[in-house]
Amino acid sequence: MRYIDIAIIGGGMAGSAAAAMLGRAGVQAVLIDPHTEYPPDFRVEKISGDAQLERFWRTGIAESVLRRATFCGENWIARFGHLLDKAPSRQFGFRYESFVNAIRAEIPETIEQVCAKALSIATSPDRQRITLSNDEVVSARLVVLANGLNVGLRHQLGIEREIVSACHSISVGFDIVPVGRTSFDFPAMTYFSERPSDRIPYVSLFPIGTRMRANLFVYRAFDDPWLRDLRQAPIATLNAALPRLSRITGAFDIASEIRIRPVDLYVHRACRQAGIVLVGDAFATSCPVAGTGADKVFTDVERLCGVHIPAWLATEGMDEDKIAAFYDDPIKRACDAWSAAKAFDFREVSLATSPYWTAQRWARFVAWFAQGAVRRATRLIDLEPNFLGHSSSPSSSSSSSSSSSSLSSSST
Repeated sequence: MRYIDIAIIGGGMAGSAAAAMLGRAGVQAVLIDPHTEYPPDFRVEKISGDAQLERFWRTGIAESVLRRATFCGENWIARFGHLLDKAPSRQFGFRYESFVNAIRAEIPETIEQVCAKALSIATSPDRQRITLSNDEVVSARLVVLANGLNVGLRHQLGIEREIVSACHSISVGFDIVPVGRTSFDFPAMTYFSERPSDRIPYVSLFPIGTRMRANLFVYRAFDDPWLRDLRQAPIATLNAALPRLSRITGAFDIASEIRIRPVDLYVHRACRQAGIVLVGDAFATSCPVAGTGADKVFTDVERLCGVHIPAWLATEGMDEDKIAAFYDDPIKRACDAWSAAKAFDFREVSLATSPYWTAQRWARFVAWFAQGAVRRATRLIDLEPNFLGHSSSPSSSSSSSSSSSSLSSSST
């Protein structure tokens, strides 16, 4: 039997980040996952914005991992076939499996990675017993369950899953290439839907390496014939749903397999059990449309590994009161609540036709247009002679730069 302080089950984004953090802190831990390298998977493909990047930075591994992602510093905002803004952006695109394997590369050698599947867990207020598919048994003070959507171990422990919203949204991923030219005019772009009946909140276009990646989000049932049409005739289906998109992109073609992933929103109840804690999707899912999944993962991992586990290991036992401290953590709870609210707000502003939500859509359109107009005017003041024919003074140039920085921060 192997004796250890922390056993992490699941080597995706959450589990691998937890292993890296604990290893850097000198905590004895083992990472249990059936894959020596994380296999191809369609999940998170981009992280962006100051808040999300700050959450990742707190894990201590962001700088090294992000070197392997594709940075883009400008994102175009468009709707109704019109370019609204060229907004400064801090976004990093990646294949999910490449991102996870980059995180795994940051796990210190002191953390052993066991290539096996966890078959069963027996918990107690003192030590936890994990039986593996390679006939090994692990005894740990704490089990960190980070195995995503796999529910078998949770069922064994009587941890109940509550479906909050079945097939809340569907994510569609594919690569696109320009037709008749070598590249697109935009570095990255978010194009918002043109009418609620399309059931599309937006499509995000961003670079990963030399390819332009598309993440299209839709609110439909998984058996909706529209998805079949999208697979069989993707260009015609996209042009019918977003007829003015090509005004911005120009003609394009699909250059990869179309990946489709439906998302149920759920949360687990009865999970405050001695000796085991759930993080990431193992605890609760988020909606990819809202873009909060990485926020939840980084918040869970940072609070658990940076705050709670060091305190728990300082005293004997691993009872329910210790575990409850993580679920009651005010920073974690605030992030979970924000993510859940954003998932439903985005759906309403995309689909609802009431006067309130219609006004919300137009308010966003006007706000983006105004922000873009101010940004363009600011750049014009910086770059062009003033109306008297003299160059702008240093003071006015400084003022313009300050205004542009403020808008950049606000837009991010």
